[in-house]
Amino acid sequence: MRAAIVDRPGEIRVGEVPDPKPGERQVVVKVGACGICGTDLHIADGHFPPTPYPIVPGHEFAGEIVELGADVPGEWKVGDRVAVDPSIYCGYCTPCRSGHGNLCANWNATGDTVNGAFAEYVAVPADTCYRMPDSLSWEQGALVEPVSCAVHGVRRIGVEAGERFLIVGAGTMGLIMQQLLQRAGAQVTMVDRNAARLPRATDLGATAVAEDVSALDGERYDAAVDCTGAVPAIESAFDALRRGGRLLVFGVAPAEARVALSPFRIYNDEITVVGSMAVLNSYGTALDLVGGGYIDTEALITDTLPLEQYPEALAKMRSGTGLKIQVLPGGGHA
Repeated sequence: MRAAIVDRPGEIRVGEVPDPKPGERQVVVKVGACGICGTDLHIADGHFPPTPYPIVPGHEFAGEIVELGADVPGEWKVGDRVAVDPSIYCGYCTPCRSGHGNLCANWNATGDTVNGAFAEYVAVPADTCYRMPDSLSWEQGALVEPVSCAVHGVRRIGVEAGERFLIVGAGTMGLIMQQLLQRAGAQVTMVDRNAARLPRATDLGATAVAEDVSALDGERYDAAVDCTGAVPAIESAFDALRRGGRLLVFGVAPAEARVALSPFRIYNDEITVVGSMAVLNSYGTALDLVGGGYIDTEALITDTLPLEQYPEALAKMRSGTGLKIQVLPGGGHA
């Protein structure tokens, strides 16, 4: 089959690899659509430590089951349309046993540590599959994974109706986060240095937008969410909090990055700083939100490219033009 392959950091190609075979309790999925996210850039550059090389990346995907492995539960059959949670937990380490599988000591993920879905076919554990309603396209199904990350993030930070939130970063994740927070009753101010992204945030209901936190005239917020992973953005979001405020570090920063946050303010103002790692019991909720039309998917998907153009899609993602860029190994839209 054809697949995108990262042979080693900085070396990316589209070529032939063996067709995947389903292991015990696995299914093979014919990929309809797979989205590119910031983690894929980190994998391409060698900045995502768990990744082995060579690897077929791709963890935001949906498609059709075409083959069943041994002992797959009877609820699944060939032809089922599924969105797939890429998370693979061991189930026996202390975090898994305490209900924190996303912090699994033996954590794996389809497309991050094992071959993924920038390919015609991918083998995945059957228990990571979620049945898609017929009303959803492959492209919409591939958005369930990023929405599930945002659902977990919202649970981590918490939200009450009427709270004032600041989001830094109006990319795909920022706009998904904005929609979820507003659905919970929050008022959202959106900041992004790329001014071209701000009208979309306004169209989706942002109370205010700005190109920099410094342009907000000293406004203070109940909570702030960084969706960039950039050190200056995290620091500026922290500085914009009121006393008793909360900061969610949601964007993925380089492992070696460090931020300067006032420990006196954290103490004296009782500032809460939390992180949010991937997905945790949030995939089904995300599928319900997308399937129910509660997430404006048309506002998020700006580019769809064939598998052969994966290097170009990755470059477009890196350039910051557009929002969600997806690869369609099977042609998309089904």
